[in-house]
Amino acid sequence: MRAVTPASSSPLLLARGVGVSLGGQVVLRDVNLALGPGEFVALVGPNGAGKSTLLRVVIGLLHPDTGTVRLFGADPAEFGERWRLGYVPQQPTLQSDVPATVEEVVAAGRLPRGRWWGRPGPADREAVTHALEAVRLVELRRRRIEELSGGQRQRAFIAKALASSPELLILDEPVAGIDAESQRHFRETVTHLVREHGGAVLLVSHELGAVAADLDRVVVLRQTVLYDGTPSGLIERGVSLGVHREDLPLWLEGLR
Repeated sequence: MRAVTPASSSPLLLARGVGVSLGGQVVLRDVNLALGPGEFVALVGPNGAGKSTLLRVVIGLLHPDTGTVRLFGADPAEFGERWRLGYVPQQPTLQSDVPATVEEVVAAGRLPRGRWWGRPGPADREAVTHALEAVRLVELRRRRIEELSGGQRQRAFIAKALASSPELLILDEPVAGIDAESQRHFRETVTHLVREHGGAVLLVSHELGAVAADLDRVVVLRQTVLYDGTPSGLIERGVSLGVHREDLPLWLEGLR
C-alpha cells in the first residue's frame, strides 16, 4: 500500500515517550508513534485506551506531561501551516449557528490556505468539487447541512478535511453510521490520497476488516503501545481485524 518515497523522508508525525495524566490518572504512558509520507496507519484500542487523548496531543490541543511531539518537524501547538493537516473528530460540529450549505461547510476547509479572505479562485472551487466527489455529495452541495442525515453530515466533514489537500489526514471513527456503499467510496478516497499524492492517513477505528488489505501498519494502544506492526503480524497471532468495539478487551488479551 505504501507509496514510493525517498528513504530520507522525514516523519510527518513523530511522538516519543509521550505521557499524559488527567485528573490524577495516567491516560498515556511512554507512547511512541511515527508516521511517514505514504503510510496508511490504523490506531485501535478499547474505550479509555487514550486514543482521543493521543490525537489531541498530536494536533496541538493538549500538551503532554512528558515526551515530545513533532508535527511536520514543529511543535504541534506552534505549527502554522494548518492546511497540511486534515482532521475529522469523532463527533464534528459546526463552529457557529449561521445556516450553511454543504458546499459552504466544505469550502471552509480551504481557509487554512489563506485564500478565502477574498473571492475564491478556480483552484479553490476545483478542490471543493473534488472533495465533494470523493464522498459522493455533489448532488447535495446546495442542501443545508442540518438537513442531512448523520452519515451524510459525517461525509461532509470528511470532505471539509480533504478540501485543503492535506499531507496528513487524521480521522477519528470517520465511518461510524455511514452505509456500506459510502464506506467503500471513503476507502477509495483515502487510498487514492496515499497512493497518488504520497499523503499519510492515521485512522482511528474499531472495525478494520474493510481496510485491512490497504493498511501499512496497525497500532494497538492501551495507555501505551501494545503493538505496532503489519496487519499480517496481528493475523498471525490469531487476531481478527474485524473486531467490534465490545470485543476489544478480549481482543487485546493476546497482546500482553
